[in-house]
Amino acid sequence: MSQPEPTPEADGQVSDAVRGNWVDHYAPAWSRPYLRLSRADRPIGTWLLLLPCWWGLLLSMVHDGRASLFDLWIFAGCGIGAFLMRGAGCTWNDITDRKIDGSVARTASRPIPSGQVSTKQALAWAVIQSLVSFGILVTFPPMAIALGVLSLAPVAIYPFAKRFTWWPQIFLGIAFNWGALLAWTAHSGSLGWPAVLLYLAGMAWTLFYDTIYAHQDKEDDALIGVKSTARLFGDAATPKWLAGFLVVSVSLMGLAIVAAVPRGEILQLVILIGGPWAMGWHMLWQMRRLEVNDHDRLLMLFRSNRDAGLLPVLFFAVALLA
Repeated sequence: MSQPEPTPEADGQVSDAVRGNWVDHYAPAWSRPYLRLSRADRPIGTWLLLLPCWWGLLLSMVHDGRASLFDLWIFAGCGIGAFLMRGAGCTWNDITDRKIDGSVARTASRPIPSGQVSTKQALAWAVIQSLVSFGILVTFPPMAIALGVLSLAPVAIYPFAKRFTWWPQIFLGIAFNWGALLAWTAHSGSLGWPAVLLYLAGMAWTLFYDTIYAHQDKEDDALIGVKSTARLFGDAATPKWLAGFLVVSVSLMGLAIVAAVPRGEILQLVILIGGPWAMGWHMLWQMRRLEVNDHDRLLMLFRSNRDAGLLPVLFFAVALLA
């Protein structure tokens, strides 16, 4: 008789991790609980934190027409920093939510509620990741360093937001799009209005994709009293709100581009505008396939936002070479 396949929880895997991920198959056994705390088995969060960084860097380079080897370090440093700070933020989130996570089916298999690591071990891991990330940050200009340190405030507050507001996704947007400000400043040495507009565009995008994500947990959230935009909007009104977030995100990114492009650079402007245009079509594609009670569909659409966010990166990079 064949033996039943072990459940993800039985192997220490997290229920919503990407199947076949490198953590569960290749990482040393002792490191797996810590990498799971960092969501290394679910890379979409790192992408969503990283992409606004690349938007800000590339648009800043277009704005002043300068490119140097240091920009390659900013590009790579943002990638490493996004991985580390996403990991530190998720670890902090799991520490603060350890009791809630144990009551939600999708999160009960996470390392702390499932007993893979203690709270003290998780806290030490969060500190280690933050310190390594800070080592990267201090290679940037002073204004960028200050912005990076300031970003710790929304990261610390976000896990508590769902306890006191129906709009915790706003706090996630504040934290996850900070890289647009930081990377722009790391290149230029100062903060500019196009970066602020780009940052706000990213916040609207976060409201879009995280409302989709939050629909996975709305039944459990209702039982334990956790708030979210998914619960606030309800099933019927969610598509209308998503459409509004789409329009705001695309419009603000378009304004950021217009503000950033040097006067007379028509070809660059046309190419750059292709970024929010393509991203908007991708978001519309998500809306047309939305089924708010199909958890597999919701997770698929949420993860597809990596591709949505990469589209502006592609157009911005082409415009830089134009």
